[in-house]
Amino acid sequence: MDVRAPAVACLADQLPRRPTTLGQDGRGTSLLIGALGVVYGDVGTSPLYTLREAFGATGELPVTPENVLGVLSLIFWSILIVVTVKYVTLILRADNRGEGGVMALTSLVLEALGPDSKWRSRFVMLGLIGAALFYGDSIITPAISVLSAVEGLEVATPVLKPYVIPISLVVLVALFMIQSRGTGKVGALFGPVMVLWFLSLGALGVWGIMGHPSVLMAVDPRAAIAFGIAHPGISLLPPLGAVVLALTGSEAIYADMGHFGRAPIQRAWFSLVMPALLLNYFGQGALILSKPETASAPFFLLAPEWLLYPLVALATIATVIASQAVISATFSLTHQALLLGYLPRLPFRHTSATEAGQIYMPHVNWLLMVAVVGTVLGFKSSGALASAYGIAVTGTMIVATILLYRVARWQWSWPRWAAVPFIGTILLIDAAFFGACLTKIQDGGWFPLLVAFGMFATFQSWRDGRALLMQSREDGSLSLQSFLARLSKSKAERISGTAVFMTSSGDGVPQALLHNLKHNKVIHERVVLLTLITEPVPWYASTKRIDVTTFPHAFFRVTARYGFMESPDVPAILADCAPEGLSFDMMDTSFFLGRDSLVPAQKCPMPRWRERLFLWLWKNASSAAEFFRLPPNRVVEMGSQTEI
Repeated sequence: MDVRAPAVACLADQLPRRPTTLGQDGRGTSLLIGALGVVYGDVGTSPLYTLREAFGATGELPVTPENVLGVLSLIFWSILIVVTVKYVTLILRADNRGEGGVMALTSLVLEALGPDSKWRSRFVMLGLIGAALFYGDSIITPAISVLSAVEGLEVATPVLKPYVIPISLVVLVALFMIQSRGTGKVGALFGPVMVLWFLSLGALGVWGIMGHPSVLMAVDPRAAIAFGIAHPGISLLPPLGAVVLALTGSEAIYADMGHFGRAPIQRAWFSLVMPALLLNYFGQGALILSKPETASAPFFLLAPEWLLYPLVALATIATVIASQAVISATFSLTHQALLLGYLPRLPFRHTSATEAGQIYMPHVNWLLMVAVVGTVLGFKSSGALASAYGIAVTGTMIVATILLYRVARWQWSWPRWAAVPFIGTILLIDAAFFGACLTKIQDGGWFPLLVAFGMFATFQSWRDGRALLMQSREDGSLSLQSFLARLSKSKAERISGTAVFMTSSGDGVPQALLHNLKHNKVIHERVVLLTLITEPVPWYASTKRIDVTTFPHAFFRVTARYGFMESPDVPAILADCAPEGLSFDMMDTSFFLGRDSLVPAQKCPMPRWRERLFLWLWKNASSAAEFFRLPPNRVVEMGSQTEI
């Protein structure tokens, strides 16, 4: 049986927030440093390529004082509004019982809507689009980050250029190899390095600003306005497409909240990350104003020559950490989608005893590694990847802003007169960046869109296929009441022990039970029908998790509810049934699972290609016994063939 996502969301006052941990109340320097090592790696390495792409890579924007100050002003105010106000201040408040990410934000909106709203399906669709776009970002980020750092070797000496791609691949493969150690341990390993990285960014920025202090005039928003007036219409799109690179990693700030908690993430941003980033951008701008020829690589040329090789090494390590931000967020997002019923079962394990949001998914890790390596080999340079970068990020930003508006109105009770202009302004900025990135589709922007389309098709195919399968089961199933009525007249032998049949149906008799009766002619003296329901909340109230209903002939129906960040554990569920008068001896209990062999029907409501995709996903889903932590020596599988 797969975990089933119900249509009805539970009321907020019935559901406690996730138990407060060290990560949520912000105590401890270790979590703050860990957050630096995981959450801010992506946005923290954007100075490597942002101004280079604006002036040096395309050559479309002349290096003039007005242009440099204008672009810097756009970067400054974009970081202030989009990252600081929208993500760090506002969206981090929209924690779904300790969890973040577009799926968690969507479930907050659905919770406020209620089960019968006509808007539910539309917001579900919007959330799935945002999640699908994030996968496109998660592939490009590690590739462009590591490549941009290793390319610093070319600045030191062109002789090393042939070694850039091999070195990048070695670094990336090593990163994915250590993921099994867990986000917390990786963060603890990387955090101190990121502290050094941000201190270096700030120091280099101050060094550059001292050479041309007038660059600080870019803080005045009139510089950005004047730049926009000087580049009206389409001519403004390429610079905006470069500026958006400074915002990459913003969504990971929210998606990784479950790994460390809100407080450490906010403290890290205001105390170190934001000041260091802004100082470095202004330092690079000062260098370009003084020496326009440095626009081809302003980050590395900002450093003294004797510091170049150590800076390349530090940048490479920092970009490895940048990749960690989206890798961790991808694990969280996949886990949420899986338990909400949009992906097949995949093995995962928790890697922390104190932070339940820290998980590792081996299949996702290795598939992501293959995709990233293929991306590096396909695009070959960070400049080529910059054209592909941004469209997935800005698309996810738009989705998050729309969902944020609904949360502000329905959860935080903002009045319309305050929510519309405030969040509408943020949405306008997001839309401008998205429009700028659309101009890059033919130069590589198609790639993240293709990845997003593939993931969205996977979400939809699995959800619709599961619905068809459940409908097929219900059409051919027998109601429990009818079965019990017939059982009174049956001569089937009752044998000792307890049989637990896992079923997604709330009323019907599992096919495994019918097959066992048909072939073995026996029924256990006690029969339990177990249904697991994943509610659209991260953590479900433990006191209300179990519901036990008693029927004649020693039949019981047990319904257990989970949140989408929890791990279903059937033995633990059965142990929790004791207060309800239903106790279990594991050595006297057998677990019966239905193993459906699916065959395509002649007429399927889904398009044929989506049906085949669902069948492939079904065939490759991980074992239900392993996923639900069933004792391996107590499991019996009953096969059947089902058309969909």
